[in-house]
This record gives sequence, structure tokens and C-alpha cells, in this order.
Amino acid sequence: MAAKKSTKLAFSKDQYLKWYEDMLLMRKIEEKTGQLYIQQKFGGFCHLYIGQEAVVTGTVSATQKGDKHITAYRDHAHPIALGVHPKYMMAELYGKSTGMSKGKGGSMHMFHKETGLMGGHGIVGAQIAMGAGIAFAEQYKNTGNICITSMGDGAIRQGILHETFNMAMNWKIPVVFLIENNNYAMGTSVDRTTNVTDLSEIGKSYNMPSKSVDGMKVTEVHEAMTWAADHARSGKGPVLLDIRTYRFKGHSMSDPQKYRTKEEVEKYKAQDPVLFVKDILIKNKFIDDKGLAEIMDRIKATVEESVKFAEESPSPEASELYKDIYVEDNYPYIMDNKF
Repeated sequence: MAAKKSTKLAFSKDQYLKWYEDMLLMRKIEEKTGQLYIQQKFGGFCHLYIGQEAVVTGTVSATQKGDKHITAYRDHAHPIALGVHPKYMMAELYGKSTGMSKGKGGSMHMFHKETGLMGGHGIVGAQIAMGAGIAFAEQYKNTGNICITSMGDGAIRQGILHETFNMAMNWKIPVVFLIENNNYAMGTSVDRTTNVTDLSEIGKSYNMPSKSVDGMKVTEVHEAMTWAADHARSGKGPVLLDIRTYRFKGHSMSDPQKYRTKEEVEKYKAQDPVLFVKDILIKNKFIDDKGLAEIMDRIKATVEESVKFAEESPSPEASELYKDIYVEDNYPYIMDNKF
């Protein structure tokens, strides 16, 4: 007689509830962000994370306090996953002094030192080497921390990736390279840029442990990141995760999305990462309609609070133009010309 397959869930009720609320908050904040951008409440570029929420959510739940995170310019959800109140992210979008980067960074440059977010970065691929450098600093200081270095599938075509991978493996730097593989570099599909469409193969050429992951399921991301973080933290060196996800919106707010069909988008929307967790909660009777409504009410209130905070916050003073350019006071010999 065949053994009865266990139906026991791998994670607790509290974990599923937290994942659901965090991802739903990211979704609603991003939907509001898109509306505000269209209303011209703020300018610059704007890249929404809708559809990819499981990637950063599962990554953060599998790592620990003290670990560092660095990413590209699709970075609105990362501070939320790390516990930053979204009102500070919203204020940054508005260019206000209360923003995460004092209003100087905008949509593409969220930064929060206290939670280990080492920034979103606008130069494609630049964060790959920066992330390895941050991880090297943790290794040098023997902190036991790692750096999760996220990039898009377009960024991996930059030469800096290969130099960084080689050095990181040679020095066994505690870094997890994470490809947020949403199939398109702006409007160019992965299979139009390379013969190696399984992006995990790139790491293998450096003998770097690598695997592909279903990025629409937060459970899969969490488990893969747990393995990768443990490997990097143990002194064995880097890991590459090809996390396959999908953005439901365009590359940016100005993207007409003519490079993909509506049928393709709908196919991926059927795998919505937020609904994936919601279905688990309902099927296991972890939550009822009242509980779902309460979560939605909390999130709506948070979104409204964030917009109000951003709109009412002051703009930076003109004198701020001259601040945060050079490191101050930490290098007295240089400052005093005695170096």
C-alpha cells in the first residue's frame, strides 16, 4: 500500500499571515503609487513591483537582522519587506525631506541603513559589484552577515557580473546573487539576448552553487533563500538564485508593453503571488472573511496615512544641496590636509 502523502504545511499560520499582509501592502502601495504618478504628484522614472512581491518577501523572511540588501531601481517594496513604514518611501517619491533619502533619491534610490537596505541603484548592473563589496566588508569585519545582491535579467548582460562572480568565488565572499528574472530587460525577452535561457547556468561556470526558483510562490523563495543564506554564511562563498517571476505592469510607467501579449500577462496573473498565499490561508481555515476585511482595512489606512504624510511633509531646504556629498568628520587627517 502506498504511503499516505502528508498534507502538513511547511510554515506556521503566523508566517502565512505575515507574508500575505506584507505582500498585499506592497501591492496596494504600488497601485496607489501608479495612480499618483499619473496625477503628476511626483516626477522622474517610476518602476512598479506589482507581480514580483514574493521575491523580496521570501528573501527577507529567510534572512536575519544585520544582513544587507542591495537592489536595482525597482525598489519600492524592499523597504516595506524590511519593516520600514511606507510613508517614508512615499515621502521619498514626493521628494520630501522626510523621505528615506531625504528627498534626494526619488523612486530609484531608496536607502535605509538601519534595516540594511543599501540602496536601489539606477546604473544597470552597478549593484552587482557593490553588493559583493558590501559582503566583503562583512567578511573582513567577521560579522557573520551576508549581502543579498538583487539584479534583473537584463543586468546580468553587463561585464561587471563576470568580474564580480570570479572574484567573489575566489575569495569566498558571503554574498547571495539574486536574479529577479521577470523575463524582460525593459522590452527585450531573455531568449532574444542569450542562448543560455536557464540563467542559473551562469553561476555554474564559476563553480558557484546555483538553482532556479519559482518566484511566484513565496514558500519556494523562502526555502531557496534559506539554503543560499546558510551556504554563504558558513564561509563556503557565493550562491546564485535565478528567481523566475513576472511583472504585471510595464517596465516603467511609460512602457506601452507592445513586446508581450495580453494572453501572456493573464497567464502569469493566474499565478498571482498574493492570491497564492491567500488561498492557503482560506483552505486551511487560518482566516475568514472578517479577518481578510480587517487586513484590507489596515492596509487601506496605511496607504492613506502614507500619502497624507508625503503631501504634508516639507520640501528640503536649499542648503541640503551641499550636504551628503562628502563624508564629514570621519577623516580628520584628510579634512585638515594632514594626510
